Amino acid sequence: MTVVAPKLSLERRLLNECDLLISLDEVGRGALAGPVAVGAAAMDAAGARRRVPEGLRDSKLVTERRRPDVAARAAAWVQASAVGWASSAEVDEVGIMRALGLAASRAVQAIVDQGVAIDNALVLLDGNHDYVSAVHPVPLRVRPVIKADRDCASVSAASVIAKVARDTYMAELHVGHPAYQWDRNKGYASLEHRDAIRALGLSPHHRSSWAIADAPTLF
Repeated sequence: MTVVAPKLSLERRLLNECDLLISLDEVGRGALAGPVAVGAAAMDAAGARRRVPEGLRDSKLVTERRRPDVAARAAAWVQASAVGWASSAEVDEVGIMRALGLAASRAVQAIVDQGVAIDNALVLLDGNHDYVSAVHPVPLRVRPVIKADRDCASVSAASVIAKVARDTYMAELHVGHPAYQWDRNKGYASLEHRDAIRALGLSPHHRSSWAIADAPTLF
């Protein structure tokens, strides 16, 4: 199967109607354990004229071995980048969609905290649902785009930056809870992960509100 490299066509068009794009993509939505993370990548018109880093793809299309290097080059390529988080406890408390909104809002705020002005910014969000506007404390212009993580280079950058950050975090959590093998499955429903849940029960990092024991195996 031929993998099509993401382009900047949509970004360049959108930057005719705004000064800045903040591209967002989530990681960890379907995991049984650990936080959800939303990557943010800011790009202005000058940035959209720069060459897309070699090998940049949606994080699911980049091998685990190559992701850290691709993420580092993606972060150096965009004007600013950040990762916002919502914990497993927050997922349990408010549900996955609002937790995604919290993580996205925190990612946008982290861009602002780096000194980036977003007065005339447009948020480019992978997917078909705007989960950030209802949570963010100030109004945002949001454009959801299906498959943006595959087709739009700035969203691919946000995707791989978030994926590397979350994978690193799950590997750190693995040290305290090795039986669940989070260094390998990153909190998703691998067979070994599910077997460990049946044997040991849930850790404090599991999404306890979910029907975890019956979750389908994803790896």
